[in-house]
Amino acid sequence: MLYVPRGLLEETRAHLLREAPKEGVGLWAGRREVERVVPLPNVHPSPLTAYLADPLALLKALKALEREGLSLLAIYHSHPSGPALPSPRDIKEARWRVPYVIFGTDGVRAFLLPEGQEVALVVL
Repeated sequence: MLYVPRGLLEETRAHLLREAPKEGVGLWAGRREVERVVPLPNVHPSPLTAYLADPLALLKALKALEREGLSLLAIYHSHPSGPALPSPRDIKEARWRVPYVIFGTDGVRAFLLPEGQEVALVVL
């Protein structure tokens, strides 16, 4: 299960709305539940249909979280014109062993990728 306070879920939605129509990307970090939303720049050459977190920004963010004693709990991104389901590209490019949270036109869902197993998202 992935626990996220409603306020941080809304903060994430606001970030992704600012990025639209491009896909937005970022990290959720915390201890047992999401405590921090970390937006990252999407540097993918085709940002309307894919995402790639800026590698330097990602590295800096991970180091800062580690210094603060926070863990990476999830990676989030948006599908501004599609469902909250992993795309073939999402599955192929999954590298992290944390849930991938997808915000789509039909809501928000979390998955372990590349397996595709859905993770319960609990809004607090």
